[in-house]
Amino acid sequence: MLFNSLNFALFLPVVFILYWFVTKRNLKLQNILLLASSCFFYACWDWRFLFLLGTSIVLVYYPGKLMVAAKSPKTKQLWLVLSIVFSLGFLGVFKYFNFFAESFTELLSGFGLKVNTLSLNVILPVGISFYTFHGLSYIIDLYKGRIEEERDFINYAVFVSFFPLLIAGPIERATHLLPQIKAPRTFDSAKAVDGLRQILWGMFKKIVIADNCAKYANLIFNSSADFSGSTLVLGALFFTFQIYADFSGYSDIALGVARLFGIELLRNFAFPYFSRDIAEFWRRWHISLTTWFRDYIYIPLGGSRGGTWMKIRNTFIIFLISGFWHGANWTFVVWGALNAIYFLPLMLTHNNRKNLETVAQGKTLPTVREFVSMLITFSITVFAWIFFRADSLSHAFSYISGIFSSSIVEMPKFPDMPRAFTTIFLVILFILMEWQGREQQYAIAKLGVKWHRPVRWALYYCIVFAIIYFAGEEQQFIYFQF
Repeated sequence: MLFNSLNFALFLPVVFILYWFVTKRNLKLQNILLLASSCFFYACWDWRFLFLLGTSIVLVYYPGKLMVAAKSPKTKQLWLVLSIVFSLGFLGVFKYFNFFAESFTELLSGFGLKVNTLSLNVILPVGISFYTFHGLSYIIDLYKGRIEEERDFINYAVFVSFFPLLIAGPIERATHLLPQIKAPRTFDSAKAVDGLRQILWGMFKKIVIADNCAKYANLIFNSSADFSGSTLVLGALFFTFQIYADFSGYSDIALGVARLFGIELLRNFAFPYFSRDIAEFWRRWHISLTTWFRDYIYIPLGGSRGGTWMKIRNTFIIFLISGFWHGANWTFVVWGALNAIYFLPLMLTHNNRKNLETVAQGKTLPTVREFVSMLITFSITVFAWIFFRADSLSHAFSYISGIFSSSIVEMPKFPDMPRAFTTIFLVILFILMEWQGREQQYAIAKLGVKWHRPVRWALYYCIVFAIIYFAGEEQQFIYFQF
């Protein structure tokens, strides 16, 4: 079930009414309802994979109980390892088996050896990377003593499968979400209104910005050999705003929906395209994933505490894993490596923690230096996105070579270009609104709050009108494939 679908528009009010008015604030009934709703939400994609979701939940929850009950440290460690192996095993089979099999076959063929490729004809279960990491956070935190054992299976199952975050995050921590699931919740109208406002903004980002940018990004990337260098640059820019508006739009909707049920999810985006260096970008982009890798992989590896070579090693490990997490394709690995290369000079010169505050905080405009820093960071980010979007490494390199050709000085030209100007105007308007609200949790969190009610509601109606007017064919979110 897609957030931007009529089905979800019917599903959400029904669950909301049952949650607040039928369960009578009975915490047990509320959590059972959330679990049943989450299962239904997931089953609308493919009911057969409910078994996989359930198995993933069981293979973390019960080893966790056995781990806590074990008296020997070695036995505790054994249950931890088994749970991690089971979880990553499922992820590996469904997401990476064919990639490794094909890569191994290509490697052998390079040495003149011909073998038949063994592949599995399986569908990648939507959301598997996200709910797998939810479970891993629980079992690891339980082992480390950061959280107590959850004795209620329903509570744990809701933590893993809570429908707003089930498909594409944010990636929650047991230490953050489980206490909220276990605590009594009362309806807060102010939080509910704020949640609806964030849902509205997320829908605008997805339907008006991302989906319209997607049309032109797909057109240019899918036939990149036919276009000039300047058009290819425009295609990369379209994708840059598509992926941001698409994924951050999903996160906004997820956070807003969760707030309707009295639950606060982790923030996932903090206006990353206004970053002044790549380290700041990664503190602001897909925050729940980057902090997950930091806390569960980077720091245990030694983080930045060791010598220079250890720092370089750990940086490349974390970025390569991040790239590979996104998909079973060498393009994602190169994308991760490229970001590691961007990041290393900052880390080695101890400048990676330089820009911690919001750019031009309390000011209308940035300084010239800040603007130049943002422009450089944005430019290298756009370049890296080419690898992320390309179908293969050869496609990425041919796309880049097309950009750095004499045709880059030509005027961009592609089919349906006059209509693209409308999308470009919408993107510029979107950037201005994001800049205006960059110090808030999301762009329109405080926009118009002090205006007279008719004026404020006029703004909301304009956003609703734009969503309806510019809506096209229903498109799934990009991160469903990860």
